[in-house]
Amino acid sequence: MINIEKVKIATLAMQRYSWEQGTVAQAFLELGETDIVIAMAREAAYRQVEDGRTAVIGINTAVTDPCSPGEALLYSYEKTGDEYFKTSAEKLLKWALVDAPRNENGIVYHLTDKPEFWVDSFYMLPPFLAKAKKYKEALHQINGYWDILFSKEKKLLSHIWHDGEKKFTREAFWGVGNGWAMAGMARVIKLLPDDMDTERKQLAGKVKTLIDSALQYMRDDGLFHDVIDDPETFVETNFAQMMAYTIYRGVSGGWLSTEYLPVAEKMKKAANDKIDKYGLVQGVCGAPNFDRPGVAPEGQAFCLLLEAAARDFNKS
Repeated sequence: MINIEKVKIATLAMQRYSWEQGTVAQAFLELGETDIVIAMAREAAYRQVEDGRTAVIGINTAVTDPCSPGEALLYSYEKTGDEYFKTSAEKLLKWALVDAPRNENGIVYHLTDKPEFWVDSFYMLPPFLAKAKKYKEALHQINGYWDILFSKEKKLLSHIWHDGEKKFTREAFWGVGNGWAMAGMARVIKLLPDDMDTERKQLAGKVKTLIDSALQYMRDDGLFHDVIDDPETFVETNFAQMMAYTIYRGVSGGWLSTEYLPVAEKMKKAANDKIDKYGLVQGVCGAPNFDRPGVAPEGQAFCLLLEAAARDFNKS
């Protein structure tokens, strides 16, 4: 058993950019920590810039990352009735639907200063759209990112595509990037209404494809290399957490087979073994540059998200 309270404290002590604020808030939401979610949503709204992007600090070029606190904003309005959260969420939704830069097909870029698509956006934008009941737009974005980044040969997702130059900025099959996609689609699957069962099955098929492909590269210890198919890259912790989270949610939701549970449990144990005495998950893609092992708010968040998903599965 991990000391989850230490993990929570270590997580909340970390400095956070917009996507980290959103991912950590989502972790506490899934754990049922209402007061923390509302406090984090309020801070995200407080740091909202004029165009609607939330939780903005430092360099102001992120497009989809600031959408990640959106679900916490909507939840906080539902819970409190405070118009402050509603107004903030509406401004953020306008950014996501209208003002954010996008290509001719309406697929939203990841940055304001480069026409690039990043695999990270699977997690940052579509779940917010789905929570706001913009289901078709959430699926449109997912399908757009998939068509651009999915490798038919490897059946994994590349990291960054430059839409202006029509070439990959980074073609590598980054583990955490594929984890963002898996977990983001899992969240959208959960949010889709009953009359979108066909779309739910299509999304589940995409997630299963990524899981099956990635599992071919799992190490004996239950972890993966930073670039999934490149054993020369460092051994990384967070992708195992992200995939295990996705598997638990998929099995609980009935769209993944229970045959995946043993590997989820193996990955969970491997990741839990990386938690130090301070509650920090070691060996994840380390902030701020994510090019070497270290610690990061997103690694902390997925430790908590995984605990929530495993807990919910065991209760079911």
